[in-house]
Amino acid sequence: MSCTGCGHENPTGNRFCGGCGAVLNQPCPACRHDNPPDHRFCGVCGAPLQAATQAHPAPEREPRAYTPKHLADKILQSKSALEGERKQVTVLFADVKGSLELAEQLDPEAWHQILERFFAILSDGV
Repeated sequence: MSCTGCGHENPTGNRFCGGCGAVLNQPCPACRHDNPPDHRFCGVCGAPLQAATQAHPAPEREPRAYTPKHLADKILQSKSALEGERKQVTVLFADVKGSLELAEQLDPEAWHQILERFFAILSDGV
């Protein structure tokens, strides 16, 4: 079976990808039939499937960070970033009212883009 996440070819019977660890199939909670990971409903009984792929997500090919790229590059070029340094810092904590409800309604990538814009606005202010 070929993994839908990374394309790795796996032997028959594998439940997890040997290349990335993603779930290769998900059992139906009602009839236990194995369904492909991208199915939302069981192909045998029609019951809604749990998001089994979320329990063991495939690693992203390009890791995402909440630190803006220009700032991360600046930090990594600094000698003190590698050796360590004690500094006094100011931390800004901001709560986004209703953010959990909004995050539940959006695709993870869309939510990530919203948070990136939010952090950019806060960073400019700081």
